[in-house]
Amino acid sequence: MHTNKFLELNANENALGMSDSARLAIVNALDRGFRYPDNPRAALITKIAEINGVPDNQVSLGNGSSENIRAVVQMLQNQALKEGKKFQLVVPDPTFSCAEVYANSIGASVVKVPLTAESYDLDFQNLQKAADEFDGVSLFYLCNPNNPTATITSTTTLKKWVESAPENHYFLLDEAYSEYVTDPSFESGVEWVKQQLSKNIIVVRTFSKLHALAGMRVGYAIANPQAIEAVETFMSVDNTNLSGAVAALATLNDKAFLELSLRTTNQSRQRIEATLNELGLRYLPSQTNFILHEIKGDVKTYIDRMRDNGILVGREFPPITGFSRLTLSTFDEMTVFIKVLKSFRQKGWV
Repeated sequence: MHTNKFLELNANENALGMSDSARLAIVNALDRGFRYPDNPRAALITKIAEINGVPDNQVSLGNGSSENIRAVVQMLQNQALKEGKKFQLVVPDPTFSCAEVYANSIGASVVKVPLTAESYDLDFQNLQKAADEFDGVSLFYLCNPNNPTATITSTTTLKKWVESAPENHYFLLDEAYSEYVTDPSFESGVEWVKQQLSKNIIVVRTFSKLHALAGMRVGYAIANPQAIEAVETFMSVDNTNLSGAVAALATLNDKAFLELSLRTTNQSRQRIEATLNELGLRYLPSQTNFILHEIKGDVKTYIDRMRDNGILVGREFPPITGFSRLTLSTFDEMTVFIKVLKSFRQKGWV
């Protein structure tokens, strides 16, 4: 058990903790810690491929999906350089910053396109414009559902856009939270890879959220075989450690835990939405294990006050102001948060 005195509702981790089956798998693998993890890695790749309905050569394991994201950025910049072209990353703003950080580190230009006002959706027109005005290779990094907004993008619009993109436009679809999506209109980019909608789609996923393995650092990419082969040249060898591989495999096979994990988040979301409705605080429709909600005040002050009450909540995500991101946690942790939030209302703080 972790002994942090704070409730950690700020990093979109899964407070259920890893499954018993994952813990047992790690313990049982410890006596093989002196061996390279080739066999467990291969078994995990096969399991991921099977679940997603693709062959093994369309899966690349990452040391967390952040490694997959880095490798895609590097691979495309390298490809552009070889062809004597320029490379840029185009991102909605705000979104998960990982791709931007890696692009900056290798000197690639980054274009940020603000989300639409009020609905905080992707601004397709201006995203496209940023690529149209650029003479070279553009990579769109699209987190769907998006972080920090917790919302999904219209499948029809996104699909049409990806399908009609020219060959120098690439799409990195980050689906870290896809397992939480309840909206029936949502379609994963994995389906588009299988339909060969475009050869320029790479989808990344993680075991950090629903599977509760953030500390084990396991993620993966799915794309066509040629793209996976190109990306693999930028991945470190044996990048998935033995513990991470066996834990991920055990969790994928643990249907009861995955159902509990999803149910816990869904129930917490309903409770938080009911509380926010009661307090008249706006929130964006969440399809993830976190929710972005209004606080009607200075966000930094709110964060400090929550901290004083033993609760860590998410930072502000400019250009969105006046909203705080809250990780949806266990029943008990949400009970504590709701009590504190309501006490803030009584004091006129939210």
